[in-house]
Amino acid sequence: MPIKIKDSLPAQSILENENIFVMTELRAMHQDIRPLNVLILNLMPNKEVTETQILRKLSNSPLQVNVELLQTASYTPTHVDTNHLESFYITFDQIKDRKFDGMIITGAPLAFVQYEKVAYWDELCQIMEWSKTHVHCTYYLCWGAFAGLHYHYGINHEYYEEKLSGVYEHKIMKPTSPLFRGFDDVFMAPHSREIYVKQEDIEAIPELEIMAISDKAGVTIMKTEDSRQIYVLCHLEYDRNTLSDEYFRDLNKGMNPAIPENYFPDNNPENKPIVNWRSAGQLLYTNWLNYYVYQSTPYDVENIGSK
Repeated sequence: MPIKIKDSLPAQSILENENIFVMTELRAMHQDIRPLNVLILNLMPNKEVTETQILRKLSNSPLQVNVELLQTASYTPTHVDTNHLESFYITFDQIKDRKFDGMIITGAPLAFVQYEKVAYWDELCQIMEWSKTHVHCTYYLCWGAFAGLHYHYGINHEYYEEKLSGVYEHKIMKPTSPLFRGFDDVFMAPHSREIYVKQEDIEAIPELEIMAISDKAGVTIMKTEDSRQIYVLCHLEYDRNTLSDEYFRDLNKGMNPAIPENYFPDNNPENKPIVNWRSAGQLLYTNWLNYYVYQSTPYDVENIGSK
């Protein structure tokens, strides 16, 4: 089954060339089925890349997923085509009275900005609070996860001495969890961040449980005991060249970045990276969509958030 997106979204042609079934709004209108309604709050500067990466992961499912893209109204990125935002994105005021089966809040390049000084922090807090009663399960990704942990539980992040960049091995702490259905005992995942949360700070919150951890990257995946919030600090949606593009971008800026660990064969940036996280990434998003959204969300969307 397909994911349903707005007509003419640029990601459509990319996904169709990968033989991914994408259904436009026009075609979906003729199907008598209750689709899952998933909202993506995209905080990344490069909207189109992030859209495509996440939509690719949501597509491998027998479920019809109605995806809508959300932008902040209190801040407009300067490096995004305004026509793209106007054509494909909505704002919170347009959907605040609706309910959604799932929501994804992406990362953002804001590691060195205090949360309360982020230009759209008040709006983001409003959306995160709203999600508790209007979204069945929210998936917080990278900086979005740090922001969610800070807002919901008062957890503050710590800084690495050097940016964490590379692909690292992770151990599953809850192997019987549906989130890891089909996973091997360990899995590889890319990271690209300057901040982390202490394991003891997570363990001090009774409502949170650690799901996956890495010797190098630390606590990586967490969720609430009621499974309404999932926090993911790794980037299993990344493409083959995402870390490579970041490395060469920073190199060209004269920033002298470290070579991403466990990524380029022989640690040589001239070599083509080998992908060893794609299957885990597909499983994570598919399992989230199936077990934490579809299997448990009310059939009547108006009942979402009801006790």
